[in-house]
Amino acid sequence: MESARPSLTAIVAATAQNVIGLDGDMPWRLSSDLRRFKALTMGGVMLMGRKTFDSIGRPLPGRKTVVLTRNHDWTADGVETAVDPESALAKIGDLRGYVVGGAEIYRLLMPYCDRVLLTRVWSQVAGDTRLEIDLENFQIHGRMRIPAGPRDDVPTEFQDWRRKRS
Repeated sequence: MESARPSLTAIVAATAQNVIGLDGDMPWRLSSDLRRFKALTMGGVMLMGRKTFDSIGRPLPGRKTVVLTRNHDWTADGVETAVDPESALAKIGDLRGYVVGGAEIYRLLMPYCDRVLLTRVWSQVAGDTRLEIDLENFQIHGRMRIPAGPRDDVPTEFQDWRRKRS
């Protein structure tokens, strides 16, 4: 008997122009969004690419980390690796799975996602990495404006998208 596919949620912060990165990092400072990211992903499995892992620099506490990489020899302490989406999904088990970047990983895993938690960053920053996902098969289920806090560069809007059912 085939096991059920795990529930997968993409979590991403992007400008209205879909900028998500600059020089391997986020081109903004959003402490309130990082706190929300931590609360959402705690106890789950984070699926990310090697470049995203390198930008973080370590596995985040309280979460399992799976890094998708084409390099079969790549390893890091406290991290599991996968070479394709199917092997990454198999590592989620009974936990909640979160796709957390980068751009290529979002593109590869979006067909498996049931939900997209998008933080729209209200900034026109320059960037060299863009989000290229199609939300046509998703429907917005909620949005909440977040004013810039004392440790945030700009205001944001938290959007909750759910896959349309056929």
